[in-house]
Amino acid sequence: MTTTQPLEILKTTLEVSANKIKCGLNGRVLLGTLAVLAALFAVGFIPRWRANATLTSSVRDQRPTVSVISTQRPGDGASLVLPGSTQAIQETALYARTNGYVRKWNVDIGAKVEAGQLLAEIETPEVDQELDQARANVTQAIANADLARATLTRWQQLVDQKVVSSQEFDEKKSASDARGADLQVAKANVKRLEELQGFEKIVAPFPGIVTARNIDNGNLVSAGSGQTAPLFRLAQTDTLRIYVTVPQTQSRSIAPGQSATVSVREIPDKTFNAKVVRTAGAIDPASRTLLTELQLPNDDGQLFPGMYAEVKFALPQDGRTLLVPGNAVMIRSDGPKILVVDTKKTIRARAVKLGRDLGDKVEIVSGLNPAESVVANPTDALHDGAEVKVQTQLLKNSDQQASAKPMEKKS
Repeated sequence: MTTTQPLEILKTTLEVSANKIKCGLNGRVLLGTLAVLAALFAVGFIPRWRANATLTSSVRDQRPTVSVISTQRPGDGASLVLPGSTQAIQETALYARTNGYVRKWNVDIGAKVEAGQLLAEIETPEVDQELDQARANVTQAIANADLARATLTRWQQLVDQKVVSSQEFDEKKSASDARGADLQVAKANVKRLEELQGFEKIVAPFPGIVTARNIDNGNLVSAGSGQTAPLFRLAQTDTLRIYVTVPQTQSRSIAPGQSATVSVREIPDKTFNAKVVRTAGAIDPASRTLLTELQLPNDDGQLFPGMYAEVKFALPQDGRTLLVPGNAVMIRSDGPKILVVDTKKTIRARAVKLGRDLGDKVEIVSGLNPAESVVANPTDALHDGAEVKVQTQLLKNSDQQASAKPMEKKS
């Protein structure tokens, strides 16, 4: 072996090692580059692919989305709430029955008065003078009647003695009867004027509260209720009455003796008990309502006549009926219908029989299964057999209070 051979072998060995190292570095760089490119491809491609897939799915699925609700069984709290206005059990306007001047008024607004209490006095000088004259006429008529009777007695004796004829006697008798009639006329005139003089005193016809006073001392007042304002207004408020108009659909549920609760906005934390005393007994053909009168005690005077009030009637419930929102009912030419969604998410139209309209809800007497899902507020685009997507809507468990507003109909 020469001295140069070991050097050549070392050189060859180093070259081989360098080539191996170079090849290893190039492989790692290539693998890293490929990994970066794959990551960039994934970041750019996958969102686009998902968006295209979603768009394709939405284009393929053109089914409308509907909200469905469940039916309810009527509870014990179903009621009918109607607006009304409180009125005094008795109320009247007091007018003058004679002409004159106000001498004095004794009570003002808000005063509590008893039956027969003096409210005001009217001075009537003309009536007083006419009464004095009428009494004088009575005295004169009495004197004339006495003279006529005395004369008739004398003529009766003369007739018996056949001194005068019967014709003359009959004339005297007629004159005596006429004087008697004049006396009755004079007495009647006195009585009339005494009645007018009694109207000088304005008294309360029943116990109550003075709600208006339209006179002052010295005012000129005239008899009658023509164009003039009343002297006083009087109201008896220990008992109040309320008139409400019950819709025809609930008219059979209201009867005399039935209890109700009355509430007013000014006293929100208290209700008042009222009772139905009478109904009109006939439906008003113009409004299709039944006029109903209620009365409630008001001894403490918390309520005033003329206040707006809400009257709440408790309605009897039939456990076999179902309750659905009023906007779920579709009124068609062949009758009311309700749309339901079956297990295959297909619309089915159900012909139903309606019961009472409770305002925001309607009673379904027959034609609907309690387990079926009802379409809330259906549109005319929905029809029997249409496939839909379902969105569940919670039905509010309200107190099922009814109003006088009729159900909105869909044609």
